[in-house]
Amino acid sequence: MMEKHEVILSVSDLNVKFSLRGKELHALRGISLDLFKGESLAIVGESGSGKSVFCKNFIGLLDKNGWVDSGSIMYKGMDLARFKGEKDWGKIRGKEIAMVMQDPMTSLNPLKTVGWQIEEALRLHQDLKGEAAKNKAIEILADVGIPDPARRYGQYPHEFSGGMRQRVVIAIAMACNPQILICDEPTTALDVTIQAQILDLIKALKNKYNLTTIYITHDLGVVANVADRIAVMYAGDIVEIGTCEEVFYDPKHPYTWALLSSLPQLGVKGEDLYAIKGTPPNLFNKVRGDAFAPRNPQALKIDFEHRPPYFEVTPTHKARTWLLDPRAPKVEPPAIIQNIRNIKRGGIDNG
Repeated sequence: MMEKHEVILSVSDLNVKFSLRGKELHALRGISLDLFKGESLAIVGESGSGKSVFCKNFIGLLDKNGWVDSGSIMYKGMDLARFKGEKDWGKIRGKEIAMVMQDPMTSLNPLKTVGWQIEEALRLHQDLKGEAAKNKAIEILADVGIPDPARRYGQYPHEFSGGMRQRVVIAIAMACNPQILICDEPTTALDVTIQAQILDLIKALKNKYNLTTIYITHDLGVVANVADRIAVMYAGDIVEIGTCEEVFYDPKHPYTWALLSSLPQLGVKGEDLYAIKGTPPNLFNKVRGDAFAPRNPQALKIDFEHRPPYFEVTPTHKARTWLLDPRAPKVEPPAIIQNIRNIKRGGIDNG
């Protein structure tokens, strides 16, 4: 369970930029976030909102044309934002913070057995060799739910199904014995039944090894079952953050309303699914005001002029929206959002 007072990783005013075709793209715009030891945090938002870029900063995997312009990422007294080369990141990547990517086939070497690939992580991060490494690799394969692990240890990635390959990638991450496990859309390429199994597996590993987990996803329905807290990202910024209950049942930012409204589980039979109109802003240009304002039918005049600060809803829940300013006119959330409170939790969980 989340130990609320122990911060394991602290991000403060993080600005990340990329150089593309001679222009600068401001990908992360002053993000601050405390990650608590033992918690499960979900980061949600549309494709391109900056979710993956944000987390890649924690393990030094920013693309070569990207850099931290300002801000800090504190972990165990070290500022990861100041890290430069592989020598620095070798102390962190894998053994402290590990990442499971979307597509297992891009993470696995097709020419090596899965056993060899898990053993490589054990050699690098746990200093295990020979028979000890082999036995530990087989134990980890069993841990991630792969049947007959001693036999499958000697097989190649192409001999595994999509769901089993994702389990192998998780096994390699676990072989590093990390403190924080980042899961970047871990179920995107899998069917619904396998999705649920992978999420249950990550949850079980989190409890067994006392992990802190971060889920990156565009699907709010997926996280209802697994997250303690949800951070909603839009245009390189966290626009709302709160406990799972707070974000689902008492959302405050119009973008969170829009994301929840577009959940298929909340659709009405025979009616078109809700879709968010417009497109996210071009981050090559300076964003004025609330980045979501041009797509928000209920936007106020101030939304186009001044970036909102965070307004606290509860000690665990805050949102960047002028609607929470005491001077703002009262704007009711869409009917579908008001109805969510009447929907049993199970209705959302089956996402």
